Amino acid sequence: MGGQQRRGFWLRTLHHWHWISSAVCLIGMLLFAVTGITLNHAAKIEAEPQVTHRELVLPAPLLAALAKGADGNAPLPANVATWLEEKLAIGVGRREAEWSAEEVYLSMPSPGADAWLSIQRADGAVEYERTDRGWISYLNDLHKGRNAGPAWGWFIDVFAIACLVFCITGLFLLQLHARQRRMTWPYVGLGLVVPILLALLFIH
Repeated sequence: MGGQQRRGFWLRTLHHWHWISSAVCLIGMLLFAVTGITLNHAAKIEAEPQVTHRELVLPAPLLAALAKGADGNAPLPANVATWLEEKLAIGVGRREAEWSAEEVYLSMPSPGADAWLSIQRADGAVEYERTDRGWISYLNDLHKGRNAGPAWGWFIDVFAIACLVFCITGLFLLQLHARQRRMTWPYVGLGLVVPILLALLFIH
């Protein structure tokens, strides 16, 4: 394979992987770029938290199911979880609750919101509270992977790999085109030097 053929092969291969990786990470890149700005200016973006507070009483048969629970961490009984999901329109699932002699406490944080549920084991009094901080907070928490669950964690890993492929293939494409574009490496060097200087001079 001659030099031109070899160059053509690598150009086609790199362009192929470059456009595939860019397509895979395009929407994620837009999301992370926008939320990077909102996170950087979080103190200036005011949000009015919406608080929901509910109080219920657990029926006697379900209260009896709590009497069998032990101290420590364990999910709520399935029938209790189902009843709470129907009455409060929440997702309890198999989340682990904190069991003590007096109460069962369940923390239910999610992106952009915090929620908790308390059940008194003596009389079945249920107290539920959810604080919703809005869509910007929701997207910011997705950016950080905060309380987003394992599926979102896997998405971030796949997205990060796609970004690496995009950047690495882009770097090799720059190298192949550098002879025709004299400012290629000065621009690349500028992208490296600027953040280093900012970190050294302005971050203390």
